Amino acid sequence: MAFSARSLRSIRRRSFRSRRRDGGFSLVEILIVVGIIGLLVALVGPNVMRQFQGSQSKTAKIQIEALRSSLDLFMIDVGRYPDDREGLAALVDKNLAIPGWKGPYLRDGRVPADPWGRPYIYATDEGGVAIRSLGADGQPGGEGVDADIAS
Repeated sequence: MAFSARSLRSIRRRSFRSRRRDGGFSLVEILIVVGIIGLLVALVGPNVMRQFQGSQSKTAKIQIEALRSSLDLFMIDVGRYPDDREGLAALVDKNLAIPGWKGPYLRDGRVPADPWGRPYIYATDEGGVAIRSLGADGQPGGEGVDADIAS
């Protein structure tokens, strides 16, 4: 079965044309892929956001526990917890001239903000301390991610 030079050239031209025609994607194919990606984002997106918001609450709880540990170290050195006027700044501010202070008691030398960028609320009561965050909404009370987080 021998092919002539002319028939071989004809076969090559046809295969080159068909490859050139099939080289890209049609508009319909692109729209289908974009639609599938949109559906995936619509289904997965809310779950990812819920996980992210839940992790912020967990971060606040962990930070509050770290602040309580630092306050306990302050208590051991000074013999008392910071009063309401001194607040959490007493853990890092050596300019307050507190007798027995051996800080800073926080690693970065600064009091962290809560995961939503607001300061933690510090209060003393009958020898104890309370630290809390107002949650995502920044208002007292709330439910879910808006709930207050306290020690």
